[in-house]
Amino acid sequence: MRNRFDGAAVEAEARRWLGTPYRHQASLLGVGCDCLGLLRGVWRGLLGDEPEAPPPYAGTWAESAASGTDPFLEAASRHLLPVAADLARHAPAPGEVLLFAFRAHLPARHCAIATGAGMIHAHDHAAVTEVAFTPWWRRHLVGVFRFPAE
Repeated sequence: MRNRFDGAAVEAEARRWLGTPYRHQASLLGVGCDCLGLLRGVWRGLLGDEPEAPPPYAGTWAESAASGTDPFLEAASRHLLPVAADLARHAPAPGEVLLFAFRAHLPARHCAIATGAGMIHAHDHAAVTEVAFTPWWRRHLVGVFRFPAE
């Protein structure tokens, strides 16, 4: 059992998912996943069983916007460790989990795993890929977390 966060192990596990096709609500390495499915798969690869099953969710996550809740951010807060209070200045470290909201009044609806070169994520109509963490992504960042140590 390790007693500290191992960002390199998280990044390596996320890299195994590169090329996995996008499939809404799926989480099967090489078969299909969405952004949450990628995060769930990395959890299973590093820590074993998932702490809770995700509820069904629409591709747009619009149902949470209407309810005034932020289920993605709330679940991350229950199972992951918060990292940064000042998101505007935080430089994501490899293995950190990044949560994004695409409008200020909407809940978080996308996640990625930071790498030394950018971030790994799954998005509609594409395979899991690594992209740069650009200023556009930084503007939409609403949470940064780490996986708990094993």
